[in-house]
Amino acid sequence: MRLLHTADWHLGRAFHGEDLLASQAAFVDFLVELARRELVDGVLIAGDLYDRALPPVDAVRLASEALARLSEVAPVIAISGNHDSAARLGFGAELLARAGVHVRTDPAAAGVPVVLDGALVYAIPYLEPDLVRVALDCDQRGHAAVVAAAMARVRADVARRGGARAVGGGTPIVVMAHAFVAGAVPSESERDLAVGGASNVPHALLAGADYVALGHLHGPQRVGERGRYAGSPLAFSFSEATQRKTVALVELEAGAQARSELVPVPVPRPLATLRGTLDELLADPRLAGHEAAWVQATLTDPMRPADAMERLRRRFPHAVALAFDPQGMLDAPGASYQRLRGLDDEELVRRFVADVRGLAAEDEELELLRDALTARRVAEAVA
Repeated sequence: MRLLHTADWHLGRAFHGEDLLASQAAFVDFLVELARRELVDGVLIAGDLYDRALPPVDAVRLASEALARLSEVAPVIAISGNHDSAARLGFGAELLARAGVHVRTDPAAAGVPVVLDGALVYAIPYLEPDLVRVALDCDQRGHAAVVAAAMARVRADVARRGGARAVGGGTPIVVMAHAFVAGAVPSESERDLAVGGASNVPHALLAGADYVALGHLHGPQRVGERGRYAGSPLAFSFSEATQRKTVALVELEAGAQARSELVPVPVPRPLATLRGTLDELLADPRLAGHEAAWVQATLTDPMRPADAMERLRRRFPHAVALAFDPQGMLDAPGASYQRLRGLDDEELVRRFVADVRGLAAEDEELELLRDALTARRVAEAVA
């Protein structure tokens, strides 16, 4: 059988303030046509259908249209991600399932597969540890613990069905999960799942499936022997400028190892990261190919030019990000911003405390700060 694996649509997200809904609608058109042309037997959406718990109305409308159109081609299985509200996304799930759209947001149902004609698909939504431990009868804390508990339910159900596995015969087993699996490479546009790297899940915890359809990380990549991130269909940060955006076509056959092929997604507008003085960027003929791209420019002028963005947009109308790295001046304006780029929440808070009072936070204070960051993340998850 053939499955189409996609994830991380983030409907409703903007790119540096620019609306992406038209590009996301074009991706839906592409995906429906691909599913129809490839005669797929199922569509897997591995979380983060929306960009936030309360998505805008137009994003909800597009999601509804996408699920309806895809379900006309093949059954659809979708799980909630860390950006989705599980309660809202899962509303009406029983009714949707009757129409061939299986929305799985309940962690306790991880061991109940969606039975396709030729495969068992176990859908594990994003698991916020402090919210799902009770539902999963998990005594330990942390992402690895709750994913292990969910996979224990999967394996128990497989065992009840006679241990069906594709390798060696039987029914192929597919696991969907929205998680940060250790060994994978993140981008700047993903939201941290936990403080201090505690979100990493060893890929060995997901062993036992013939294919693991992953969501959360926006760059397409393999993890372990059978896991794959399909990646996001659009770039959401300039750190993804070199990524080729894809969806995955997966071939499953009893008695054979799963095969997957990445299918490139059309690029509505490329990304370009430029660096130089403003005059250089405005005059360099070699940059003509970037005039239709989303542009992030870093200006190296010793003094910040007046009306820099306005002047830049005369040549690059889709310039959306402007940074300054003055060359030839010490302690130039903007230098502190450059030093803070790319830091995670915990390190930002740690540096803020040290900067404000002149003393580094003590261990007890750091623990309180971590608890506060975790509480904020949990509050967002249940919003």
